[in-house]
Amino acid sequence: MDLGLRGKVALVTAASKGMGKACALEFAREGAKVAMCARTESDLKTAADEVRAATKADVLAMPADVTKKDDVQALTQRVSSQWGGVDILVANAGGPARGFFEEMSDEQWQQAFELSLLSVVRLVRGVLPGMQAKKWGRVLTIQSVSVKQPLPDLLLSNAVRPGTHGMIKTLALRYAKDNITFNTVCPGRILTDRLMGGLKASGLSREQYIAQLGDEIPIGRVGTPEEFANVVVFLASERASYVTGTAIQVDGGLVRGLF
Repeated sequence: MDLGLRGKVALVTAASKGMGKACALEFAREGAKVAMCARTESDLKTAADEVRAATKADVLAMPADVTKKDDVQALTQRVSSQWGGVDILVANAGGPARGFFEEMSDEQWQQAFELSLLSVVRLVRGVLPGMQAKKWGRVLTIQSVSVKQPLPDLLLSNAVRPGTHGMIKTLALRYAKDNITFNTVCPGRILTDRLMGGLKASGLSREQYIAQLGDEIPIGRVGTPEEFANVVVFLASERASYVTGTAIQVDGGLVRGLF
């Protein structure tokens, strides 16, 4: 299936590891030019080199912290000046801290807002004019199944991420006339460093811990970053031109709700 992505410019944030890196690799395999950003320059360089080696694609790697306004502005301007604009934005970032209500300071609430919502606002602000000029664009924000169903011990994620999707839904309605789609992709338990963050405290071996995480999932296992990336790349393609304003979970059936 030709996804119609050859020559498109895709910007993927938090792309040095996990789901972001997998998305960057899949876009490159489809013939897109890929801009990758992450906070840690050494990790980003390694990831970008791996994508180039695997695909021979044009890859731009630029260190940036998406919670910093100046970094986001410099990033979107650099990609636009080098490649004439961004066709596809994959707004990805790490998740807010775990914890309970009584433990959360105002500073932690503000950090969660900056990370999960305001970073998306700034990224969209930077790429939207170019998409409007081309009358084509794809905006995908990577959130969590907490958009659909609150998760234990993840108060900040449960509170902030649904608001980000509310913004995405609103933008989808407003900019549909410009042939720009906006969607939220909600990973469940995907095998990433963040998912493995509880391994030490569990007292289990790596294999036991991963198996335990899969026990509650109807499909019987955790997902891979590659499985997640396949959905993202499809939603960014010409084949998904009639899909906008949605929150799609990639979770192996973990979410029990109907919507």
